[in-house]
Amino acid sequence: MDAAFLASYSVMAEQPELLQQLQSLKLVVFDVDGVLTDGGLLYTEQGETIKRFNVKDGVAMKLLPKWGVTVAVITAKDSPALRQRMTDLNVEHFYPGCHNKAEAFVDLTARLQVSASQVAYVGDDVIDLQVMPSVGLAMCPADAHTLLLRHCPLILSKSAGQGVAREVADLILASRMSLEEAYELAKQPEFERHV
Repeated sequence: MDAAFLASYSVMAEQPELLQQLQSLKLVVFDVDGVLTDGGLLYTEQGETIKRFNVKDGVAMKLLPKWGVTVAVITAKDSPALRQRMTDLNVEHFYPGCHNKAEAFVDLTARLQVSASQVAYVGDDVIDLQVMPSVGLAMCPADAHTLLLRHCPLILSKSAGQGVAREVADLILASRMSLEEAYELAKQPEFERHV
């Protein structure tokens, strides 16, 4: 465990059960817009949507599965750019254009045979409340909608698109080992492909 890193989160001392929740996670589900992106949509003259992703999140989403934590993405949006990013990161469990996130979540947990108590969900807006109350640990970016800030026991220090997934990965990994140990895998030359 990386106690020094975890100590920088006062909520960990205030709610000691959060450590056990982080340690028990087998699956992390991310929303996209407002979590992995800053929520902005740029349109080209041809009407295509362009999204900006944070490369730090790419490291996180590739590192978590190497330590036994599956990564999934459930998002209401869909675009070629988003699909390309998920392909680059080898996100196998990807639900684009999903307006019934609760239904997708039930399907995902059934396919992976994980209990909802072993799942973290990271979202930023009210549509994510379809799922967040039923998971083991709900997290949201610092700039999430007020209703989510009221329902999330763990509010992250990062805002949307600023490395939210990386912060989530650091918390999960730090609950289990030192971050130095966790990131040994990321130092390997082959790891950097498609981050």
